Amino acid sequence: MSAAADASPSWASCDAVLADGGTVHIRPIAPSDAARLVELHGRLSDETIYMRFFSFHPRLGEKEVAHLTTVDGVDRMALVATLRNDVIGVSRYDRSRDNPEEAEAAFLVEDAHQGRGLGTLLLEHLAVYARGQGIRRFVADTLPQNAAMQAVFRNAGFVEKARFDNGVVRVELDIEPTATTTEAIERRWADAAAASIGRVLRPRSIAVIGAGRARGGVGHELLRNIVSGGFNGPVYPVNPSARAVASVPAFPSLASIQADVDLAVISVPAAQVPGIVDECAAKGVKGLVVVTAGFAELGAGGADVQADLVRKARGAGMRMVGPNCMGIVNTDPDVSMNATFASTAPLPGRVALSSQSGGLGIAVLEEARRRGLGLSSFVSVGNKADISGNDLLRYWQRDDSTDVILLYLESFGNPRRFARIAREVSHTKPIVAVKAGRSRAGIRAAASHTAALASPDVMVDALFHQTGVIRVDTLEEMFDVAEVLACQPVPAGRRVAIVGNAGGPGILAADACESAGLVVGELSPASQAALRGFLPAEAGVANPVDMVASATADSYRRALEVILADQSVDAVLIIFAPTLLATAEGVAVAVNQAAANQAAAAAREAAPPKPIVATFLGRWDIPEGLRSAGVAVPSFAFPEPAARALAKVCAYGDWRGRPDGTLLGRTGLRTAQAEAAVQGCLAEHPEGTWLPPQQVDTVLAAYSIPAAASAAVTSSSEAAQAASRLGLPVALKALGPLLVHKTDVGGVELSLKSTVEVSEAYDSMKARLGEAMTGALVQVMVPAGIETVVGLVQDHLFGPLIMFGSGGTAVEVFGDQAFRCLPLSDLDAAELVRSTKGSALLGGYRGSSPVDVASLEALVMRVAQLAEDLPEIAEMDLNPVVVSASGAVVVDAKIRVEIPPSRPDPTLRRL
Repeated sequence: MSAAADASPSWASCDAVLADGGTVHIRPIAPSDAARLVELHGRLSDETIYMRFFSFHPRLGEKEVAHLTTVDGVDRMALVATLRNDVIGVSRYDRSRDNPEEAEAAFLVEDAHQGRGLGTLLLEHLAVYARGQGIRRFVADTLPQNAAMQAVFRNAGFVEKARFDNGVVRVELDIEPTATTTEAIERRWADAAAASIGRVLRPRSIAVIGAGRARGGVGHELLRNIVSGGFNGPVYPVNPSARAVASVPAFPSLASIQADVDLAVISVPAAQVPGIVDECAAKGVKGLVVVTAGFAELGAGGADVQADLVRKARGAGMRMVGPNCMGIVNTDPDVSMNATFASTAPLPGRVALSSQSGGLGIAVLEEARRRGLGLSSFVSVGNKADISGNDLLRYWQRDDSTDVILLYLESFGNPRRFARIAREVSHTKPIVAVKAGRSRAGIRAAASHTAALASPDVMVDALFHQTGVIRVDTLEEMFDVAEVLACQPVPAGRRVAIVGNAGGPGILAADACESAGLVVGELSPASQAALRGFLPAEAGVANPVDMVASATADSYRRALEVILADQSVDAVLIIFAPTLLATAEGVAVAVNQAAANQAAAAAREAAPPKPIVATFLGRWDIPEGLRSAGVAVPSFAFPEPAARALAKVCAYGDWRGRPDGTLLGRTGLRTAQAEAAVQGCLAEHPEGTWLPPQQVDTVLAAYSIPAAASAAVTSSSEAAQAASRLGLPVALKALGPLLVHKTDVGGVELSLKSTVEVSEAYDSMKARLGEAMTGALVQVMVPAGIETVVGLVQDHLFGPLIMFGSGGTAVEVFGDQAFRCLPLSDLDAAELVRSTKGSALLGGYRGSSPVDVASLEALVMRVAQLAEDLPEIAEMDLNPVVVSASGAVVVDAKIRVEIPPSRPDPTLRRL
């Protein structure tokens, strides 16, 4: 590598996915690429050469090659895309001598790889690199007939100008990121990610490498499941010691298979896996499923081998599931693939499932079949070395066979990308997730209240809440919610009617519904009158509806018809207790018929249908009658899980029906001023530091965050003068790098009414704190109001986390806080401010006057924008923020800064 290439940022070398789902490696060019560049030129067609060089150029000269492969990384830069160690594409820029913000750009893609989106991909990466060098515009000359190159520029989404001059088309591209370019790049990345998963989940041929002859072996059972599952394509067992495995002709090696192989399922000892991956690369395999364990889960040594597997796979254009996984499933009749070693074959259906645990995956498949829940596809991601939940979400978002997505997660690979993807997917397809690891053991020691309270589980809760992901605590609850989502529509609201033939279970159901946040209100007078028309006099018709033990199957059908027509009902919970007057199957048929009639009527009237869930007490299986009319009604053994599942679905409906809201934006904010204050402190303290009061004030003022007027002083006389200038009464607060929580050490004096009191307070505070006190802050007293806390903490995985809660000295004692991730809209801020117990005080409580909540919401949004703009702010506490009728004012502020880890441009389509 050249010196320039060595100095390039780490993200400049990365794996990326192409439009057709294949992968390439992108990196800076180096002098050692000379031979590869000559070989690339030799593979180009005459037409491609003419389009690039505007003339017939059969070979590259030695000096020309040296010039092309030598760059300085600033004024001249080139990136290459490699596949199986061959260079298949090049992009480069040369900065203009006349205009340092402009550069001449050029691109070249091998003929065999044109049409795969490689040119656009190279342009995206080159533009990101160039922006880092101060370049704002690319210019390029193309021939009028070079439609492919013009399409690259057009599809990139950058602002483009083109003009015809002297036989060539002069194209100018503004490479500054805009909403349009970001959207275009994200859309291409999403399509490419989905296509790459399609290569794995929709293969036309499969090789099972390591398929032994004996029953019970993983490779053997994998092969049997693929064959018995009716896979629509050839299956090739690879075993050097067998002529056939499970009556299927075997091959001694992958290379001996004379046909193409799309997917290789690998079940050989861990030491053999790297060599097998090399064989797959040479064969041109498109996807890998590595079942073998013994990699990153064993420690650092295994992790290094695993990372090498990923490099080998991606470098050869392959995506990989695993290692340490149990396989994959696709029940689409066009595929019919069960490439797992599970003993239970899944039922076909419309629910997709990803499990990070292989062993748990087997139990999950068995539970899904026991419940009669059909799957569209299943992926055991194992160690998630390559393919992760983010990739699968993109595929399932576009998969017409999938309506509901289930995730069992133990870790996040890229939470920020997950947030972006999940928020988009959740608007059309519900995501239900179990996230293992809720322990507070992960809370790190931190000086600020915000960081101390922001446990990993709090971050996950905030992430799921804002992206619409339905979080559940157990696998059982995941399936409960999945059954409701897979069988019934999402409700329009939280109003639930309960109807059954036993009073006690109805009361338990009502309690469970209300404790889960559902509303069990009275039915309309018309509905109650209609119910009285056919139910016994002793029946209860308000809600819950108790039809008493004499209720028949027809009673259930008629009651359901009345209740479903009630405009005050959004969902219905049915309860059936076995009696001599009605059988479970008869009631099931009646319930299902009412559900089918409602669905048909809703379709005719273009109205949303209402969900129905059932409880057949003590019965764990689902009565067949609930599925007999083409409309399935989920059933539970007890009312409590039914109520909890319905409540989760209702909350998801609330999220999906809520508008996105508006972001604050940077208009009127002085970002450069705040950044200068932060960078100035980091220049003196590269290890990180707490900002001095003056810099804190500068940052807050730059973002129009209102703070109480104050002055920093270093003596009692200065304190008295400052108090006189600011206006009495004042507060006095000790300053010093070790004084983070000043109240705990007697570093705060309030309501000092004279300059003498101020002077004496300073001297006594100095005597008490000694050298720890380097000065003090004199601050005006703010009007009385509600004390709140607003803060932020930067997490290197999750990004900025915004906190709001009840403030004051006991902020951690009461634990009344809520958190949100970015981006934070005005609706998010309003919801955050109202999500704590103490928020009831803001609207007036027991005769107190309401405060200016709007100013508090605006302050929260400014803090969120500050977190977005300045990742150097590691922690910030605004505590207290006093909110009164006249507005919200920061009384005390602490900001800790540190140099953040280098991050690639978030728009890059990288893996």
